[in-house]
Amino acid sequence: MEEALAEARKAAAEGEVPVGAVLVDGSAVIARGHNLRETLSDPTAHIEVVVLRAAAADRGTWHLDGTTLYVTVEPCPMCAGALVLARVRTLVFGVADPKAGAAGSLMNIVQDERLNHRLEVRRGVLASECAKVMQDFFRARRARAPGSGSQAG
Repeated sequence: MEEALAEARKAAAEGEVPVGAVLVDGSAVIARGHNLRETLSDPTAHIEVVVLRAAAADRGTWHLDGTTLYVTVEPCPMCAGALVLARVRTLVFGVADPKAGAAGSLMNIVQDERLNHRLEVRRGVLASECAKVMQDFFRARRARAPGSGSQAG
């Protein structure tokens, strides 16, 4: 999760919402990165999708059985569905997302018994550190926003 946090900090430095992830197979990192929605002008460039695409391209298959995804924020419905479709074994996330989380907060796509694959889930790993990265990013964004009360002098 420390490596996913480092990726989240890179995202913040680039003006992306600071969510980072690392996909591992055993002890080998097979993909890593951070959100790229702003960079790519792509609404699907959430980090989970980005790392799944990179890992599938590297392996030459979309079957990512046996892998573990470490991500700083609970996946949204799109990303949770992608994790199920890719057959990721385990999801480890830092902070819950009560407004859009699909791994137990708003809904639980990754463990829905109606689907043909379910992930093991570990919640709350380094949660306070993951939350701080998000809070700092949005606090800084609000401070820079027009009409925020912040004036250069």
